[in-house]
Formats: sequence, C-alpha cells, structure tokens
Amino acid sequence: MHPTFASLSLAHLRTLDCLLQLKNLSHAAERLGCSQSALSRQLASLREAFDDALLVRQGRGYVLSEHAETLVEPLRQVLDELNALRQPAAFDPARCERRFCLAASDYVAEHMLPQLVKALEQEAPGVSLEYRTWQAGQYAWLASGEIDLATTLFDESPPNLHGRLLGEDRAVCLMRHDHPLSARAELSQDDYLAFKHVRVSGGGDKDSFIDRHLRAQGLQRRVSLEVPFFSAMVQVVGNGQALATVPEHIARQLARLHGLSWRPMGFVEHTQRYWVVWHQRLQASAEHRWLRNRVFEVWRQSQFGVQGGHAPLP
Repeated sequence: MHPTFASLSLAHLRTLDCLLQLKNLSHAAERLGCSQSALSRQLASLREAFDDALLVRQGRGYVLSEHAETLVEPLRQVLDELNALRQPAAFDPARCERRFCLAASDYVAEHMLPQLVKALEQEAPGVSLEYRTWQAGQYAWLASGEIDLATTLFDESPPNLHGRLLGEDRAVCLMRHDHPLSARAELSQDDYLAFKHVRVSGGGDKDSFIDRHLRAQGLQRRVSLEVPFFSAMVQVVGNGQALATVPEHIARQLARLHGLSWRPMGFVEHTQRYWVVWHQRLQASAEHRWLRNRVFEVWRQSQFGVQGGHAPLP
C-alpha cells in the first residue's frame, strides 16, 4: 500500500467520486467549490495514492482508466454507508422541512402531482416541491443533485441508478376521433407512414424504438412537430391528421378527456416500462426513502397510473 493511500480522508474520497462521475476537472471544481488548480493538485495526490492515472486525457476531455472503472461502484457504496451514519435513527415527516425536486412529464404534473401535493400536505406540511419537465436521457440531473427523483421510461437502466417499477404497457397511436385511420382495428406500417407525426420530447423515451425499427428497413417517419408537452400535442393531433405514438394508458386517458381515438400498431411489438428512479447517492437517505415511497403509492392509487409491481434496477 502506498503511504499516501493510508492518509486519504473522507474529503479525498468525495473529490475522487466527483471526478469519476463528471470526468471533467472544471465541472468537478465548480461542484466542489474549489479552484481548478487546487483540484489538479488533489488529483495528483489521488493518482499517487492509487498508483494509477485514474483520469486519462482524451481529446479535450478525460476518460476513466481501467482501474478507475473498478472504483466507481465500491466508492459510491462506501460514501453511501458513511452518509447513512449521519441519518437520524427515526424519521418524522411531520418535522421535515426539506425541499425536493421532482422531474416528469406535463402529463404526470397534471394528473398525479396534485394528489402527491395533497398527500404531502397532510403528512409533511413543511416539505416543499419543485417540479421540472424531464427529458429523456437527462440522468446527469440525478447524479448532480439537481433533481431528487424522476419518473420516466427506459429500456436499459443507466449506471448508478436505483428504481422502482411503476408498471408497463405497450405503445399505441393517438389520432383525431374522425381520423381516416380510426376505421382500422390496428395500424399497418404503411398506415403509420402515410401520415405526419407529432413527437412529445418531455418525459421518458416513448417512441425511439419505432425509429430504430424503421431505420433497420431504410425507412423514416415524417415528424412534422416535436414539443415537450402532451397538452400541446393533444391540440395539434385533435385539429389535424397528424399521429402521435404514446403509451396506451396515456392514450386511453387523453382519448377520454379530449375526444380522441387510438389504435394499436400491428407491425411492431414493444413493451414500455415506467420507473420512479433516483441516484445511488440517495439510496440510504431516510427522507428520500419516505418521498419515493409516497410517490409510488400515489402513482399506484391514481386512476391515471399503471398498476405494476416493483423491482430493483439491474
């Protein structure tokens, strides 16, 4: 063991964790509240302690060395366990005054958020919430601490995330109630490609699977509009002939509320899974555990949610 390794402090470990997560000295220095030159000196000490480069320059950025890759998970576990030592033995939500930041789609904000706020006001009146529109793939928000919790869809779980499965269903095609395709029992690929499409970018990854399916055949749909909000999509679809690919449980509710129609797509099979997810750094937090359990319960009880089980992310 190198003598420098034995002298590593908790601050050194947190610095190393930040560097391994961000792979960027200027961003890490900003988050840690120190100068880049000071961080460079700390990195030099860490390299000496581990007898490894840890971060290897590649172009204008850095990549992790092979040894650094093996440190990521054990280091997170050590820091989580150390953070857990500071947690109170018992958590009382009635005395909690923490501000949480949640991220999801405008659909969740409209149909589930009011029920969550009502539940929190009854159990934890001192808690405040900030709500952001989630964008597919923005897992750095969870890692950086910008948001505490997100509800989203994904096919493969990103690293360093924990989650709970909210439910699953299939993707379907939403359209105007008197759309020419509404007479079909299900849509063929030719039907799907014959019309323009509106894509909802806010929330999780709802429809990239369809683009992968089409690209494999050298085909492409015509996306005439991309918007972050379901509410905007509903107006466009309801007033024209454009189609929207959305989860079936959302299509059912929007059809009922806005007089639209939806049809299954007979040419592709894809199961969508809905998760509430959080970063590994919050796994041991009693306050965060309480919040995510409330989110799961409200979703499960909501008429707008999908009934589902729960499982850890792989």
